[in-house]
Amino acid sequence: MALIVPAVLPSSYKDLEEKLALLIKIPSVTQIQIDIVDGIFASPASWPYSPSTKSDLVLGRPQELEAMVKNGEMLPALDRISYEIDMMCIDAERVTESWLALGVSRITFHAECSTNLPKLLAFSERRYGYGGLASGLLSFGCAINIDSDIVLMEPCLNKLEYVQFMGISRIGRQGQLFDRRVLEKIKTFHAHHPEITLQIDGGVSLKNAKELISLGVSSLVIGSAIINAKNPGEAYAVFESLQTPYGV
Repeated sequence: MALIVPAVLPSSYKDLEEKLALLIKIPSVTQIQIDIVDGIFASPASWPYSPSTKSDLVLGRPQELEAMVKNGEMLPALDRISYEIDMMCIDAERVTESWLALGVSRITFHAECSTNLPKLLAFSERRYGYGGLASGLLSFGCAINIDSDIVLMEPCLNKLEYVQFMGISRIGRQGQLFDRRVLEKIKTFHAHHPEITLQIDGGVSLKNAKELISLGVSSLVIGSAIINAKNPGEAYAVFESLQTPYGV
């Protein structure tokens, strides 16, 4: 059965708080993805990156994010919500520690954000104890764009708990149309690596959800179709009702 994962793309910290509050009210929500866009790797920039403070982007440590860490703040409802950060930024390794301090347990790097993805994952493994002290508590995944060759991930598959396929041609924005080219990429990858957990982010709708599940996708990351609905709870419930066993 597939897991429905609501995604938020915050424009400000207040916007993040408001969107998380909406989703946390839904009893069956157990996992939420927060999309982070730095304005360089993808655009436009989202919170906590500011298009007007280039120095923060270069340093890789946005001031507002660091202030939250310094103040000991945590993301809400950690007793039942698992948070995943989709790192659409070139400095992913620099801000990972800050997000973990806020209570995040899943980190999605992008295959295209580093010229040496295996080195990035090896660094994260050493730095944060992934696979050792953090086993079962911290997960690393890799996202890949439609136009990228899946061979980019081959050298580091043994360090990944999941692979996230992007279902839209231009990442970093919600509400875009689904790009069906991703279906063939999923089929090819799943045929060669049936043991790897798959999730998809971008363009997921009621029209394509069942088809994606039938291809072996176990997590559907859904942004605007839930968060922008008149009733997010009802929208989430409809997606849950579409879940079917693989192959159906």
